[in-house]
Amino acid sequence: MNIINQELIINLSIVLSQPTGISNYAKKIFPYLKALNPVLLTSQEYSDFKCHLIPNNLTPAHGTKGHFSRLVWTQFQLPKIYKTLRSRLLFSPLPEAPLYTKCRFVVMSHDLIPLRFPKPFSPLTPYHRYYIPQVLKQAQHIICNSQATAKDIIDFYRIPASKITPIHLAHDRTHFRFLNLPQGNYFLYIGRQDPYKNLHRLIAAFAALPNREDYQLWFAGPSDRRYTPVLQAQAKKLGITNQVKFLNYVPYNELPAIINRAIALVFPSLWEGFGFPVLEAMACGTPVITSNLSSLPEVAGDAAILINPYNTGEITEAMQTIATDSQLRSQLSTQSIARAEQFSWEKTGQATAEVLKQFL
Repeated sequence: MNIINQELIINLSIVLSQPTGISNYAKKIFPYLKALNPVLLTSQEYSDFKCHLIPNNLTPAHGTKGHFSRLVWTQFQLPKIYKTLRSRLLFSPLPEAPLYTKCRFVVMSHDLIPLRFPKPFSPLTPYHRYYIPQVLKQAQHIICNSQATAKDIIDFYRIPASKITPIHLAHDRTHFRFLNLPQGNYFLYIGRQDPYKNLHRLIAAFAALPNREDYQLWFAGPSDRRYTPVLQAQAKKLGITNQVKFLNYVPYNELPAIINRAIALVFPSLWEGFGFPVLEAMACGTPVITSNLSSLPEVAGDAAILINPYNTGEITEAMQTIATDSQLRSQLSTQSIARAEQFSWEKTGQATAEVLKQFL
C-alpha cells in the first residue's frame, strides 16, 4: 500500500482479537485519532481507516516468540514502512519503536513495575532496564497513564518532565455500570496474583475480621501456578479455606454483576500504573478500598477508602467499616459513580490527539 506523505502511522501490532491490558488501550484509543487521518499498521482491516497490513504473529497471544517477533519487526520492518508511506510521525501505544533510525515517534508508557518489583530471570527486567529507556530518550514525546508513572519515568530514566504528558485512561461505560442487584456477602479482588498485588496481606486482613464467618473473599483473575498455591496454603493455615474463593479468569461479560454484588472491591496493590479495577468498580457504584500510593489516589480521588497497603490492620479496619456501615456504603456508592463519570475514552483520545498534533 503506497500512500504519498502519510503524516501519521499508528502501530497496532500489539492488538489481540480479545484485547486485554495494553492491547485493550490500543484498540480503545485509535478510533479517537481519526481526525488526524492516520494509517493503521494492523493485521486486520478496519473499514473506516486506511490500513497497512502487517503480520498477525506479533502479539502476546504467541507468547515469548510473539514478543520477540514484534521487537524484530519493529526494529527492521517498521522503518521501511515508515519510509514507504513517507510518514512524519509514528504513534506507538506501548514503549516500543525503532532505535537509531530516522523515524520520529511518540510512545505510550504504562508502568515501570518490572523495575520496582523485579523478578529473577524475567525477560521484562532487561527489557525495561535497557530497551525502554533508549526508546523513551529517542522519542519526540512520551504519553503515560498517570502522574505516578510520569514520576517513575523521571526518577528511573532521568527523562525531563517537559517531555512527558500524563493522560488518564478510562473504562467501558456501557459495560461497567450500576445494576441495582442484591448485595452479596463477599469482598472482591480483581487482577493478577503477582506478589506486588499484596494479596497475602489482604488474606491476613480478611482473617482478622470480627465475625469473619459472615463473609467471603473472592479473587477474580487468572490462577498462576507460581503464586496461587501459596495464597491457598496461607488461607488453609489461617482456617479460612471455605471462605476464600479463587474464581480463576472471569469472562468479561460476567464481571459487572460480580462487581455490583460485592460488599466492596479491595485492591491493596503496592504499585499500579493506573488501576482499571478501581475505576470499573467505582463505575458500578461498588465501594472501593485501595492503596494510598502510586496512581491509585489519582483514580479514586475522594470516592474510596485509601489505606496504607503495608498495614494489614488498616485493611481489616476498612473492610469492617464498610461491611457494617450501610450509610457509608451508600455514600461511597454515590461518590464512586460521580467520580467514574470524570473518565472517558473520548476524553483520553482527544487529549492524545492534541499531543500528537504538536509533532505532526
